Amino acid sequence: MIVEDQSPVVAFLSDPATHGATGPVETMETHISRIFLVGDRAFKMKRAVKLPYVDFSTPDRRLEACRREVAFNGETTPELYLGVRAITRGADGGLTLDGDGVLVDAVVEMARFDQAALFDRIALAGGLSPDLMTETARMIVRFHRAAPTVHAGAGADNIAGVLDINEAAFAASGVFGTEAVATLNRAFREALARHAALLDRREAAGKVRRCHGDLHLRNIVLIDGAPRLFDCIEFNDAIATIDTLYDLAFLLMDLWHRGYDAFANRVMNRYLDEADDEDGFPLLPFFMAIRAAVRAHVTATRIADGGDPDGRLGAEARSYFDLAGLLLEPRPNRLIAIGGLSGTGKTTVAEALAPTLGPPPGARIVESDRVRKAMHGVPAETHLPPKAYTPEISERVYAEMAWRAGLILSEGGTVVADAVFDRLPDRERIAGVAQARSIPFCGVWLEADPALLWERVRDRRGGPSDATVDVLSRQLARKVECTDWDRLDAAQPAAGIVEAVLALAAAKGDG
Repeated sequence: MIVEDQSPVVAFLSDPATHGATGPVETMETHISRIFLVGDRAFKMKRAVKLPYVDFSTPDRRLEACRREVAFNGETTPELYLGVRAITRGADGGLTLDGDGVLVDAVVEMARFDQAALFDRIALAGGLSPDLMTETARMIVRFHRAAPTVHAGAGADNIAGVLDINEAAFAASGVFGTEAVATLNRAFREALARHAALLDRREAAGKVRRCHGDLHLRNIVLIDGAPRLFDCIEFNDAIATIDTLYDLAFLLMDLWHRGYDAFANRVMNRYLDEADDEDGFPLLPFFMAIRAAVRAHVTATRIADGGDPDGRLGAEARSYFDLAGLLLEPRPNRLIAIGGLSGTGKTTVAEALAPTLGPPPGARIVESDRVRKAMHGVPAETHLPPKAYTPEISERVYAEMAWRAGLILSEGGTVVADAVFDRLPDRERIAGVAQARSIPFCGVWLEADPALLWERVRDRRGGPSDATVDVLSRQLARKVECTDWDRLDAAQPAAGIVEAVLALAAAKGDG
């Protein structure tokens, strides 16, 4: 709800003379801000709104919010956030920046940057890539590790507060039907009850921190070739003091909603690889649903303020609302293991398969190469010496994979296990993880002509695998016979293998 007429301030900031410029002042709007672009600067003004989750109803409140915005965002993008400017009214009734008169409003002064560097623009231009998504996930892990831990209540209570805000916002909106809102609210409360114990354990373990709070594509920018966060939540500590995976979930939901399922799955997997946060993985569909609900009622607020003549905002709000409901639908979990010698394309298949399994953001990939690198405390791309591949260490790797898969399956998540699995005991162990929990299991063995495998390994660049043609030669010499898993031709395209794996899983009562 708008509580104050800011048109004089808008006119003041829209005047090039205010900024000592001669060119036009461009303007942009969000549901709670107006941005004025002039020269190499941007001036961001808080709209005079009072909503269930934000109160910018007075000049003093808006000034304080501007100060907090600069303080918080200066930690991640200090080159963008230059300071706060007060807008005052003099004795003559005129407005000025940083004058001695009565405070009327305030703005954040920022360095202007190319809007094409925003991740939502990069996505529209087709510029997102697997490598960029990996670096983004790692950047977010670093941010979360540095974020201050907050113990201000149980984890379930924290999320209940978010649901309270959502329910109040939906009640104030006329976009969604009363019955549909009641159904969605009920589904959220039932999901909260299922996850309450895990949420409380995570809070006790320090997983609730003062996070970004609004971590979607438009609030990530590419600066000097690196992804950076900006425009965090500064106006409501409760909204930003959250489980770190709930913070991540906004980006995952945004990617999924835009149709970038594989990128959402990749960000999730690379984040968990770095963060070592397996226990929270099954919470992500619930967290993403809450984020979709937030986006639904925020979009509906824009309709209430400015109308919706072409119906675009209404359709967008309902699409988020529907996604929230979809994410809350329970789905059976499963374990699929992909084995085969080096060069059979196990990782390519696993990464193509994972987004199709379970609720969004898809399955967790437990990959032997990444587990091994993590055990040695090095990045996944770091080459390990031969001593890291002794039978004793490999035994530890496969045991760790089984433990991680079991942890995720026990909490209701879906797993794709990716390893050579050339030893029968390793195959039996991973299958036993599912069988012990009465969860359907599908084991797939990829095979191809040795000449093709040799060519693939020889030409491979990047990635976590350290396999060489010598390693492959030793694997081939062992003449592995895998008759206990379903065998598939690895020479076919990955899409065909994924289709075959899904059919096999369905045939085993797993679909």
